[in-house]
Amino acid sequence: MEFDYSKLRGRIVEMYGTFNAFFEKLDISSVIASKKINGKSGFSQKQIVKWCNLLDIDLKDVGSFFYVLKV
Repeated sequence: MEFDYSKLRGRIVEMYGTFNAFFEKLDISSVIASKKINGKSGFSQKQIVKWCNLLDIDLKDVGSFFYVLKV
């Protein structure tokens, strides 16, 4: 099962300008964060909440950013 994170990537650029600027706020390596938004590594619930807080995503909208299946 693969997820489409294009809306998440768009929100990152909208809020932070670049992925690296966002990854610095996350305080994790760009390699790990990049793997997550490219579907190579999964998200824990704790990570999803942290990303939502940093990206000003309401938790009721989590599904449209983190659980969209690729077709």
